[in-house]
Amino acid sequence: MDSKRDKEQDADVEKITAVLLKSRTGEFDLESILFLKLRGLGIHDLGCIGECMNLERLDLSGNNVSNLAPLASLRLLFVLNLSANRISNLEPLRSCESLQNLNVAGNIISSIENLHCLQSLRKLENIRFKDNTYNYSNPVCRNSSYRNIVLEMFPNIKVLDGERVVGRGSDLYQLCKDIDETIRAGLYKNGQLVEHSDCKPWVEDSYWDIKRSNNAIIDEAYKQFNEVLHECRLLNNRATHVISQTERSMSLKKQPKQYAI
Repeated sequence: MDSKRDKEQDADVEKITAVLLKSRTGEFDLESILFLKLRGLGIHDLGCIGECMNLERLDLSGNNVSNLAPLASLRLLFVLNLSANRISNLEPLRSCESLQNLNVAGNIISSIENLHCLQSLRKLENIRFKDNTYNYSNPVCRNSSYRNIVLEMFPNIKVLDGERVVGRGSDLYQLCKDIDETIRAGLYKNGQLVEHSDCKPWVEDSYWDIKRSNNAIIDEAYKQFNEVLHECRLLNNRATHVISQTERSMSLKKQPKQYAI
């Protein structure tokens, strides 16, 4: 009975209705809904979703949505996934002042001008216009200066298209990216790596050395971490031994019994 109900809920729906929202969340009052996942339902019309005034997380990926007007009233929304739809106009999102994480990869956003409406969203720190994992993109991403322009437009963002642009890890990522681009630019000639006698190390010899802190708290935490890691390795060895014994015992039981005549 439950599987039948799930199949009915997963069937394509053209318009979001109060009945649909209540049935999928179990909430009687639309204003009580905080999280909503409506992925891959074939939705064309967002209907009454704007009545979910306290909605914080919304996943509408994999639908046929093109008009975002009903989302303009969702002032508390901070995570929004609109990937794989038919969206070209992001203007209604201008009112979603709490928005922090936005995914619009796999739509039909055609130009940089379509992104200006998002500049007023001061809390926005994670934007995705393309997703290489699922081969999602937007026409705007074909612009050769797309990345630089977007970073200038949104100086406060921390992650663009799944790549960290500021904070921990960003420097290493940029370094690896620069290396790849340099290699592609022509360090190889006739399939062979060209040697340069004047090459110098990019960092000092001691750059990769682990620097221990003088902070007693950090040192103690480091020590405890190593002890926990050691215990995990011991447990892993014991588990491996028990599993091998069990497998050996089961294999013996499966062997046919032999009787002497």
